[in-house]
Amino acid sequence: MAPSGAIAGSGGIKAPSAARVDWVDYAKGICIIMVVMMHSVLGVELAAGETGFMQVLVAFAKPFRMPDFFLISGLFLALVIDRDWRTYLDRKVVHFAYFYVVWVTIQFGFKAPAFAAEAGWHNVGLLYLESFIEPFGTLWFIYLLPIFFVVTKLTRELPPLAIWLVAAALETARITTGWTVIDEFCARFIYFYSGYLFAPYVFALSDRARKHPALALAALATWALVNAGLVASGASEWTLVSLLLGFAGACAIITMGTLLARARWMNVLRFCGEHSIVIYLAFFLPMAATRTLLLRSGIIPDIGTVSLIVTVAGVIGALAIWQAALRLNARFLFERPDAFWIAPKKVGPALQVAE
Repeated sequence: MAPSGAIAGSGGIKAPSAARVDWVDYAKGICIIMVVMMHSVLGVELAAGETGFMQVLVAFAKPFRMPDFFLISGLFLALVIDRDWRTYLDRKVVHFAYFYVVWVTIQFGFKAPAFAAEAGWHNVGLLYLESFIEPFGTLWFIYLLPIFFVVTKLTRELPPLAIWLVAAALETARITTGWTVIDEFCARFIYFYSGYLFAPYVFALSDRARKHPALALAALATWALVNAGLVASGASEWTLVSLLLGFAGACAIITMGTLLARARWMNVLRFCGEHSIVIYLAFFLPMAATRTLLLRSGIIPDIGTVSLIVTVAGVIGALAIWQAALRLNARFLFERPDAFWIAPKKVGPALQVAE
């Protein structure tokens, strides 16, 4: 039996089915916007050689920006981990591998001239092949997810607590090899596995926040003050503190998503969450284009404002590219063609991080 099932059975807490859950989409929307914001702000500040007010938001979100994304990605895994290997690999490996190959090729195509100017065209092909060993640019997240899915299924017969403790030890060890896959696996697997292992309790947390919004808001305010204080003091980088802040921030985003879903506010966040992988795949192009245009034109001198505009352009631009692809018969950019399925095709949306 999957670990989450065991927890649900002993505690009487059950996770919902794989149908869309409103607060999950809100939480994913918050996550993907934070990811776009981070890349946009750091890119603008690097190009401009100075920082702006958006750096404060990026620093505040750093302890939990990726932990909550990985934790949410593991929430529904217990529902599908018992599938046969062929179906499982199709949904959890081939699915993401297809989009990685397509979009790493697109990103590489845009950056190849710059690479050629630095290292010569004879090295460009080698750099492209290297991107299948060392994840390229912003795409490392969907490169790493299939590895998490496979490792979790391979270790499902081992004691869950032992796996969790090893994963926690890897995070606190601060392993730095220079290889993105190894370093990020060690730093992030604990959150993905926790999403899988403790999913029933995550949904219970959401239920409590929905039933007690005033208490949830007080908890959020307390968390925000503590997180901001630890980030400002530099203590957020300490061993164990970073792990605790990662989990605390993930719980905060879950609570925030629940409260927004309860009030039915800011539906744009829910829409972004429903299409988070679309934004993740395509935001780099409008982000880079807007950054170059604004910095070269000098229309807006304030770097913080430029960073904010670039962030918004990245999100909206990615959704615009998606809509254009649908209308121009280029669905292969965001929907896996039948030829790239190795198991019977499922019914429903082609793009779901949770499925």
